Amino acid sequence: MNGPLALSPAMADAVGRWLEGEAGTRDRSPHTISAYRDDAIAFLSFLGGYHGQAATPKSLSGLKQTDMRAFAAAERERGLSARSLARRLSAIRSFLRFLSDREGFDLSAALSARGPKYKRSLPRPLAQDQARALLDEAGSHHPKPWIAARDAAVLTLLYGCGLRISEALSLQGHDWPLAETLTIRGKGGRERMVPVLPVARDAIAGYLELCPWPMDPDEALFRGARGGALRAGVLERAVASMRQSLGLPPTATPHAMRHSFATHLLSAGGDLRTIQELLGHASLSTTQVYTGVDDAHLLAVYRKAHPRR
Repeated sequence: MNGPLALSPAMADAVGRWLEGEAGTRDRSPHTISAYRDDAIAFLSFLGGYHGQAATPKSLSGLKQTDMRAFAAAERERGLSARSLARRLSAIRSFLRFLSDREGFDLSAALSARGPKYKRSLPRPLAQDQARALLDEAGSHHPKPWIAARDAAVLTLLYGCGLRISEALSLQGHDWPLAETLTIRGKGGRERMVPVLPVARDAIAGYLELCPWPMDPDEALFRGARGGALRAGVLERAVASMRQSLGLPPTATPHAMRHSFATHLLSAGGDLRTIQELLGHASLSTTQVYTGVDDAHLLAVYRKAHPRR
């Protein structure tokens, strides 16, 4: 088999127009668009090598299930996980549907090829006492009180509001003081409103009282040791040190605080659709993984407490 061939101009144009539509009408994030571009190019380049000629919109009209299976097999052979392959095939199907609609041919046979099955891993939240212990530790873990207060404030936002670490670190001076609700722009540019608990507001206020850097409306709210924007890696390393002190598992990361937010809300009777909105998930199926966490916890408690265990 020859190596992959370059895309034809017509195919490159088709990929570009598909990506424009995904970005414009489906509000995909730049990161997602970049991944989609890589997915399409990987597939079309494979077809070029597989068939010995560059793929064109016209040549794709004869695409078969065997082509899809051959591509999937090649991707698995080079080490792509089942989950990553399933995501890649989903993007490719989206492109093929766009192309078949635009060119007026039927690709239903190729699109019916099944993707790999994989078991979605459950989130790894902390128990409520572990989350509290981590927040307490954050408030005293660093010899510089303002840095300890900063880390505690960020982790309180992650746990109290369900923010992603990137969302918390994107806050700027003009966002302070926080109102009762906060508008967050998350993945895919989707905006959501999240309630701000008084404890989170108080934690940030405590950090700002100690912070040696002046508050600038156009600068990051959370500062690094030298005054620049706090980087996620700095907080991740700090949490790694804290979890060692507390004897917490390696899964105790900043992102685990967001998982804990969702899981503890669900355990307290929170509505799944509301939790979806608070987390900013595009699909309810993404939020439903937390029901698996809750069920697993209930089963563990049952097995531990049942008198006939």
